[in-house]
Amino acid sequence: MSAEYERADFEMNAPPGLEEVPSGVGAGAVSPVGPGDGAEGAAESAGCAMPPGPRWRRWVDLLGIRYLHCRTADEGDLYLTSFGVPFEAQLQPHNWLERGWFERHRQRLHGTSVVYRLPTRAVAGHSLDLVIKWSRVGEDVPGGTMNVDHFINADFNTPFEEFALLTELRDGGYGPPGFRVRTQRPLGIYVPSERLQLWQTGRSESKIAAKIAKHPGVELDILRQYVLIYEWVKGVDLVEAFSRSHEDAEERDRLLGSATSLVIHELAHKGFRVADMKPAHIIVRQHEDGSLARDRTGQIIYALVDHELLQRTPEHEEAVRQSHRAHYLEHMARRFESRAEKPLPPHLDAVNILGVDYIYGRSESTGGRLWVAGKDPDLFNYFLPERWRRTPAESLSPYAQVFRTRTKDNINLVWRVSRMGEVPDSSGGEERLESVRELGFNSPFEEFAMANDLNSRGFRTVFLRAIYMTGRKVERSGVGDLRRHERLARIRTPDGEPLLLPDHDYITIWGFWNGADKLVVGHRGPASRGLDAESACFEGIINDETLADLIYLTQSRLAHRGYEHLDLRPNHVLVSVNERRELVRDSTGRPELRLCNFELLRRIPE
Repeated sequence: MSAEYERADFEMNAPPGLEEVPSGVGAGAVSPVGPGDGAEGAAESAGCAMPPGPRWRRWVDLLGIRYLHCRTADEGDLYLTSFGVPFEAQLQPHNWLERGWFERHRQRLHGTSVVYRLPTRAVAGHSLDLVIKWSRVGEDVPGGTMNVDHFINADFNTPFEEFALLTELRDGGYGPPGFRVRTQRPLGIYVPSERLQLWQTGRSESKIAAKIAKHPGVELDILRQYVLIYEWVKGVDLVEAFSRSHEDAEERDRLLGSATSLVIHELAHKGFRVADMKPAHIIVRQHEDGSLARDRTGQIIYALVDHELLQRTPEHEEAVRQSHRAHYLEHMARRFESRAEKPLPPHLDAVNILGVDYIYGRSESTGGRLWVAGKDPDLFNYFLPERWRRTPAESLSPYAQVFRTRTKDNINLVWRVSRMGEVPDSSGGEERLESVRELGFNSPFEEFAMANDLNSRGFRTVFLRAIYMTGRKVERSGVGDLRRHERLARIRTPDGEPLLLPDHDYITIWGFWNGADKLVVGHRGPASRGLDAESACFEGIINDETLADLIYLTQSRLAHRGYEHLDLRPNHVLVSVNERRELVRDSTGRPELRLCNFELLRRIPE
């Protein structure tokens, strides 16, 4: 949207009376609590901005959007977009959400959500007119209004998803290049430090329980509020505009429907749709004679507001997924190459752990940590938990938590919850069991180090991608095996914390192998498929004798490179099968093999 349009001075009718911020079930918000007493209260009474500023600030990237993340004086979190950074002082919560100021200056806006128009205090002589809205993520979407009944799976966006989608819409890169859809400017997201009781949030307990059970660690902030901050767009909504016209009711309805249809049409051309599109979400200019402002082509000039149910069209979603996948594959091929020409973003660090290079950073959505194998910071966002923890997953093992998924970026991955710290079991007899327990499950970083070393020695494994530590703490029953934590205690993260924390889960993320590389590259549909040796035997592709030979061959190849697997099972060995249901073999006639499990792999003692 042009600056002239966003800052145009045209009026909007004041909504009826001020209302209390609702608290309790269904609102998704509670009354804001600010300082309001002592020295700060005196400053507020004098009508000036209160003194405290952010305690610290740093740059972070979330879903492709760069934010200035500030820890506010009240221990909350404020994420400012590029539009909000110039107004950092005005957007500190004590300059708009402090109770006394908020109650005197707010104007409740129409709608089912908790949304207000609110000016900030003047800082350096400048005040900002805001729209603030409490996020309804996790709540049920009200049915029976406009188009929402046609979107059975409609769900409220998370605040960061909402800003990411809105920014993409504003950029207008998809669809015809001749126009862009105007919107309000996203300024920031404020997350108060207070945690609520679940009943106060208005969120569905059954939905939350299901998400936590399926995606542990993702819902860390389920009891915190999210307040989205937008710049006010001056004008009137379509309903108000047409209510002022001199047309009869039938003609007003026709004009209202026509204008709304136009917006839906243009949104679709730019690859988006809104599940609950309402005329009240469309802001227009109105002249003194009641006519609407139009551009040089005669089309109504409008801006779209309310984006909590904004989503891509299926066609645009597929295009984005394919584009992300192409970018991912290009960068993945060079992930271990140095990129001195491109400095690291300030929120990421380059580290080396046990001989493997990683890009390290935090997951702001969960409070967890993420290590992405390689030296390319452009790959970091692909492995943030919100890209793969919420996508449908297929279990790959009856013995452990191993899942295959296709990420939001159209990338096939396999993720495994590490069993580090658990006491292993084995079906190989007392001698084998003693060796297994003496070794214990490897840490994720040991697994990656050995997989990386084996690949460098010519023994192929599945591709190591990333290691994720969940933000949510877990309770362990009984005394676990802490030898890995003690052994690697000297290694610290760039934040100064221990690499391994016993009260958090660690997840290893691997590439999904779909067959022999030489048959997949450049082929329009895979000429081969990858599967584990146990499944190949079950499908009748190989017999029991061949299965035993494959296990022996794997152990022999490992031993030749100085390794042994203390509990190698048929489903740990991957083979490639061609369209004739035959094993793909290398130039020496031996089967193409890959190792996909490293939990009980060890270097052979000298």
